[in-house]
Parts: sequence; structure tokens; C-alpha cells
Amino acid sequence: MDNKNFIAKRVALLLKDGDVVNLGIGLPQLVANHIPEGVNVTVHAENGIVGAAGAAKPGEEDPYVFDAGGSYITVVPGAKFLISSDSFALIRGGHVDATILGALQVDEKGNLANWTVPGKRLTGMGGAMDLVASAKQVICAMEHTAKGNPKILKECTFPLTGAGVVDLIVTEMGLIRVTDQGLVLEEIAPNYTVEQVQAATGAELIISPDLIVMDIE
Repeated sequence: MDNKNFIAKRVALLLKDGDVVNLGIGLPQLVANHIPEGVNVTVHAENGIVGAAGAAKPGEEDPYVFDAGGSYITVVPGAKFLISSDSFALIRGGHVDATILGALQVDEKGNLANWTVPGKRLTGMGGAMDLVASAKQVICAMEHTAKGNPKILKECTFPLTGAGVVDLIVTEMGLIRVTDQGLVLEEIAPNYTVEQVQAATGAELIISPDLIVMDIE
């Protein structure tokens, strides 16, 4: 299993029966493909779908059914299609239990930067600002480094999407919880050592006394 699907599968196991979950663009979209059987989650796509499901199979795409990133998806029976204002009213009204977002940078205070890189073309923040301000839980699903450089830092250097908003970070190396004391490594992926995870992280990690090996089965 590649890193992105490994991360997505671990995130999917965090979801609880009855949750309303928003999936961000990119890696988080893969989470819909890994929701465990028997766990009933309502997936919200911010472009206006309540009841989104996994990716459409090649050749079976419906040109009118796609997620916020423009990827063709499927929907569950009874799914609802909303206009944008209603979709964002759902978000801003506090009805999203968890939003799963990618990140360019996250820091030890739970600050999130995921919408622009300084010096590159601005594309706009999209719905991420509303999601991190209103969702009950913010989970960052991302690869631990970019071109060998840490994405988890002592302090973000890119423009922020939200300050102090991140609850959990899931990467191919482990699961990290953001706390008032700092970043706590609670789970470590197989084939990695604590020393390797720390070396790939730009902030000091607190190692949980109950550290376990990440299990995606």
C-alpha cells in the first residue's frame, strides 16, 4: 500500500458511526475509499453534496457528480445535492463532526497553512477557512515531509489558514496529537523508529508513554 492510501486508511479508522465528515482536496479524498464496513459516515463535499462516496470507476463517471477538487465520485442512496450557500450553512452551523484536510505546514501550536506558497500564484483559500473555524475536529492527513523537508514545524512560515485549529496529524510515519504541551506522538508506523520520526519533524515531539504501533487492519 502506498503512503497516501496508508494515511487515508488510518484516518478512516478514526471516524465514528454517525459522523458527518468533510474531505478536503487531494489525499483526504482517498479516505472515502477506506471507511470500514459497518461504520455509517455521512461524507460532505463542500461543493454541495451530502452523502458523497468513493471514487467513480473508470468508464462509470457521471459528469454531474464530482467533489470539490473536480474528481468524479459516487454517492450513497439518498444523497442530497445542495447549492453552495446551503452547503456552507451546514459547515458554518457546526454540523460537521470532522474535517480532514491536507497541509503544507502544521506547527506545534496547531496552526495550519494549506492554501498558498509564498511567491507562487494565488488560487484562493476556498472553504478551508470555514471548515477549520466550524468543524468539531480538524484532522490533517498529509505526508510527513515534502522533498525531504519537514512539514511539521515549530512555527509555520506560510500564510495561515487557521490558528490553533488542528487536533490530529496523521502521516505515513505516525499519528500525532496537538496538545497545550506540544505535539504528542501517540502512534508510530511499522518500520519506523522514534528517532527517524523526530529527525523528519521540525518541532520537538513528546513521546507518549503509551506509544503504540499504528495498525490499519
